[in-house]
Amino acid sequence: MEAKLSLEQQLNTARETPLFYKVFALASAGMILDAADVYMASAINSAMVAQGFATIQQGSLFLSSGFLGLFIGSVLSGYIGDFYGRKKSYQINLLLFGAFTLLAAFAPNITLLIICRLIAAIGLGAEIVTGYAVVNEFAPIKRRGHWSGLNAIVANTGAPITLLIATFAIPRLGWRSMFIIMGLCALLLWLLRRHFPESPRWLLAKGRRDEADVIIQQLTTRGLYADDDFSDHHQPVSHVSFAHGLFIAIVGVSATLLCQYTFTSWMPTLLLKRGISIVSSIGFSAIMMLGAPVGAAIGAALVDHAGRKKVIITTFMTTAILGIIYAYETTTIGIVLNGFLLTISLYASMATVISVYTNELFETTHRFRGAGIANGVSKLLNVLMPTVVAFMITQVATAFIYYGIAVLALIAAIVIGLWGPETNDKAIK
Repeated sequence: MEAKLSLEQQLNTARETPLFYKVFALASAGMILDAADVYMASAINSAMVAQGFATIQQGSLFLSSGFLGLFIGSVLSGYIGDFYGRKKSYQINLLLFGAFTLLAAFAPNITLLIICRLIAAIGLGAEIVTGYAVVNEFAPIKRRGHWSGLNAIVANTGAPITLLIATFAIPRLGWRSMFIIMGLCALLLWLLRRHFPESPRWLLAKGRRDEADVIIQQLTTRGLYADDDFSDHHQPVSHVSFAHGLFIAIVGVSATLLCQYTFTSWMPTLLLKRGISIVSSIGFSAIMMLGAPVGAAIGAALVDHAGRKKVIITTFMTTAILGIIYAYETTTIGIVLNGFLLTISLYASMATVISVYTNELFETTHRFRGAGIANGVSKLLNVLMPTVVAFMITQVATAFIYYGIAVLALIAAIVIGLWGPETNDKAIK
């Protein structure tokens, strides 16, 4: 037990080393693909609808199939990661995603495209669960929020980059070119990530001390942070029960991703409905999505200093206010500016709720399951979201989409404010 505690103490206080930077870089690269994928689908969907390859209803099924695949992949990766290791969650998911994304580029009709999209998304479902949790488990206590938040910043550069690429690629090369670009990037990363290290926290939890020791030695080659650097003296998180933590995680993650995906997935299509051309709509969306890394940076900068709950509640409240204001914007400048600010708020939430807070609610033995189920539920809810949005666009009014965003954000702020534990500066078990 003393040896185990000693190894955990070393892991908690290890200064960043080349191995840690390798883990961070590979995890962040995978998260870029995860962040880019939903915006790739958004741009492709708007182009397919505009060109008559798919109707709005078929486009909603295309988006829903992606969220259904992400749900399946998130839940599966959670169980695989907890029972068989974090590394195994990374071994086949990118291969599956890359291969079927490439196949989607050659789909002759919308039905086969939806099938390819479903299978590819199952592979990608592991990324958001594994990427954030792995960085969380490798990072030192005092820098955990910093590195997890920085992971979100890097990841969400995929949003504006993807839409900028789509702005130039889709009009010139067609929407199928986006599948080819994304599939090739995924397969390249799969090759680079073949020798990804196992999480030493998971190895310690499984009693595999010798294997954990080898990795921890590589993580401590630059020494340890002094005890004075840690105001809490390594006090562990007062973990709530798994059921309680899961409830908080489901509410927080679902609200974050439902608000984010509802706004961003349909952004180009909603701009088209306002009479803006396909090229301009994707371009304006790209400008608004520049707020993604900005928001993630704000969340990462504040999460260790202000505390998890204060940042999370503030960003949810801001999202609710900006969502209502956006519903009444009529000018192009107002739409773009408010959309940019709303994107900042949405991604500040993502950088704190998903990349940091959710993983700190659970112990190592069931962290991946907790995060996987929470992310999976949010994806399952997002399966229904495109159908609801399509109904709002065609039968009601687009303003109700933004009212829904505001209500979800307010509910999450209240739940986390009343029942969510504060996990700032605490050692995870």
